[in-house]
Amino acid sequence: MRHSDKGTDAAARRLRKDGQMARFVIVPQWQGSSSSRAMQLVDGATAIAGDLPRSACTFVEVPAEAGESLDTSVRRLSTLRRVRELVQQAVVGGEEPAIVIGGDCGVSVGAVAAVAADDPDGDIALVWLDAHADLHTPETVVSGAFHGMVLRAILGEGVEGMTLPGGAITPDRVVLVGTRDLAAPEEDYIARAGIRMLPVESLAEPTSVVAAVAETGASRVFLHIDVDVLDPAALTGLAFPVPFGAQPADLIATIKALRARFPLAGAAITEFSPSSPDDAVDDMGTILRIVGALV
Repeated sequence: MRHSDKGTDAAARRLRKDGQMARFVIVPQWQGSSSSRAMQLVDGATAIAGDLPRSACTFVEVPAEAGESLDTSVRRLSTLRRVRELVQQAVVGGEEPAIVIGGDCGVSVGAVAAVAADDPDGDIALVWLDAHADLHTPETVVSGAFHGMVLRAILGEGVEGMTLPGGAITPDRVVLVGTRDLAAPEEDYIARAGIRMLPVESLAEPTSVVAAVAETGASRVFLHIDVDVLDPAALTGLAFPVPFGAQPADLIATIKALRARFPLAGAAITEFSPSSPDDAVDDMGTILRIVGALV
């Protein structure tokens, strides 16, 4: 891959040097997306993987076919179920926490399922860094796309084969950060379930995010990072840009602050959707600095 500036090259070199301290699971899944450019999620995952230490990467083979809804309202469900199983298998085990590189937000289900199954005491907080809450159910999401239902499925509600067992992750262990595009059913659920929610501005004060996670009582964190938590002016490869997002420096500082305070149970970086493989280069410096903060 060619690079557009020396900063991107330097970030890639640091990851290749330090990446043996982490392991990466590459999941170019697009079937959970409602975007007309969903296939570009494959390019996004591939671009990120190209700048990671290959020996530290496990590549999940996402089926080529779109998949069937299986008499449900969830599009491409058959493929989503298969990939969820493959991701969960890939994340289980290993001396270091896995960082999953998507693909759409649905890749987080298998990743969280794996770490939750290895945590019988329920000691994990899930920090959801995302412009969207992804708290729909199959009944409330109009598009039928699973990426709008991911967090709700992790919390145990949704279509069979994509949900975690009840109580694996509970709403009191979830912290939404930077979420700013909510539908009414999601707002109702957040209020009813008592999910902690912090505005974009909190990322400029990382101690406030650390404090919110500490209030959950958890001792480890899983970080779900949908890159649309960032402001569209800071990252061009967004299929669903939402104005007034975070600045990269603030997001990276928050990740580092959380890593300094809590052991990492795992992480996922999702929804990087460059308009072309060449255009991915413009965003790679920012993406690699996010990866570096996790490592």
